[in-house]
Amino acid sequence: MTARRLLLVNGPNLNMLGTRQPEIYGSTTLAQIEQRVAELAAESGFEVRAVQSNHEGALVDAIQAARQDCVGIIINPAAYSHTSVAIRDALSAAELPVVEVHLSNIHTREAFRHHSYVSAVAEVVIAGAGPAGYEYAVRYLAERKS
Repeated sequence: MTARRLLLVNGPNLNMLGTRQPEIYGSTTLAQIEQRVAELAAESGFEVRAVQSNHEGALVDAIQAARQDCVGIIINPAAYSHTSVAIRDALSAAELPVVEVHLSNIHTREAFRHHSYVSAVAEVVIAGAGPAGYEYAVRYLAERKS
């Protein structure tokens, strides 16, 4: 087991970051976020496995696999925050610390976005900090695991 690996999970439509509704999500691309997370994690001795999918089952599979070789999970479940008991259950079953990240503040948006199934199993929830939220998540897990 690689004891110093983090799983970075990004849900549906996040592959469109940088071009999708920049007034809400900003102009930073997912590739840029993944690169910054990997750089910051490396500074603390961690590797990062990044997964993005528009398919719920692929995300569940990645979360389940993390149990074997990761020490923490950073997840932006995107729209699945509000709908996926399967992702919530996979995170719970992984028995790893979870940090939930949202680029926008989901609590100031449409009412259906105010509830996240993931929040109930996350140690930390970061919403509205833009791409810096991912950096805060890495720092939290690195400090927690040092």
